[in-house]
Amino acid sequence: MQIIINNSSMKPIYEQIESQIKAEILAGKLLEDTALPSVRTLAKDVKVSALTVKKAYDTLEQEGLVVTVPGKGSFVAHAGINLREEQFRKEVESDMEAVIRKGKSCGMSREDLKELIDIIMMDTP
Repeated sequence: MQIIINNSSMKPIYEQIESQIKAEILAGKLLEDTALPSVRTLAKDVKVSALTVKKAYDTLEQEGLVVTVPGKGSFVAHAGINLREEQFRKEVESDMEAVIRKGKSCGMSREDLKELIDIIMMDTP
């Protein structure tokens, strides 16, 4: 896992760390039960305070993406996998809403759209 800190960004460093780890979890690059680097190790690697990394990890834990086990470290939570699936569902929903709006703007009825979806579903493995 590589974290890149942009010191000229207006975004706080802990948020940069948190968002990059979150993106890796949602993209499926960090799988359930994967150990994250220790707070001290990551702080040393990205040359920031351990408190900054701790704040990022705490935020991820509050979001349900990470679980911290005292004495063992922080790990990707199972909830992170569920969140990734929910993210995919939201993307599909958004795409479908765009298709429906486009279909309606072309004069397609609800029944026409349902029929088209049924036809596509039959032809798709």
